[in-house]
Amino acid sequence: MSFSTERLDRFARHIVLPEIGGAGQFALAEAHVAVIGLGGIGSPALQYLAGAGIGQLTLVDDDDVDASNLQRQTIFTNRDVGHGKAVAARRWLANFDEALKVTISDTRITEDNARALVADADLVLDGTDNFATRLAVSDACVAAGVPLLSAAVGRFQGQVAAFAGHLDDQACYRCFVGDAFDAEDCDTCAEDGMLGAMAGWVGTFAAMQAVRVLLDGVSTFGDPQWGKLHILDGMKPGMRTLNIAEDPECKACGSGG
Repeated sequence: MSFSTERLDRFARHIVLPEIGGAGQFALAEAHVAVIGLGGIGSPALQYLAGAGIGQLTLVDDDDVDASNLQRQTIFTNRDVGHGKAVAARRWLANFDEALKVTISDTRITEDNARALVADADLVLDGTDNFATRLAVSDACVAAGVPLLSAAVGRFQGQVAAFAGHLDDQACYRCFVGDAFDAEDCDTCAEDGMLGAMAGWVGTFAAMQAVRVLLDGVSTFGDPQWGKLHILDGMKPGMRTLNIAEDPECKACGSGG
């Protein structure tokens, strides 16, 4: 694979970084990331994944743009209100970089269709807003052998963690939250509120961690940090990191399955 002069110029600031370099940029150009959820996390994450030159993107969201989304969902404008998020996100990408390969799905993700939506990806970035969907995505990633980068945000706090439950001795997202959240009964930002910039911090941090995962074994920036939960606190502000242990009885990745 080789870059045109135009593409070399576009990604020059990456290529001159020794930690990424030409080999790293080629790897990003050949990568396929599925972004599940195009809301407060998925929107800024998508912008920086596209900016990083991720060559293929699959966008999954069954929701329509609402005026209340514009406070934090940065790829949408007034003209998108009432239109599907996946279609609007594809339009944003086409305007940003027409060289990227983009596919979309506006079908609600469930246990039944999740595996088909993630199976061809090199990495799944999940920014959805309920536990049932996150667990369906996680279980599908384990079954399909695809790494998962899970991100969540509420009020002034966010969480980002990379999981490789398909690998021996590595935790999956279900190891972290357990089985009690399979029902769609969690709080929403409409009820609790959310600082818009907090969603942006979590989304852009998730995009950076995605680049780390994709460059594992390719460049020195590559470091998937499996099972490390990064907690972002917008009130202090600050960040701390916890380790998530594999649950040997997990029904998705352990002996309980």
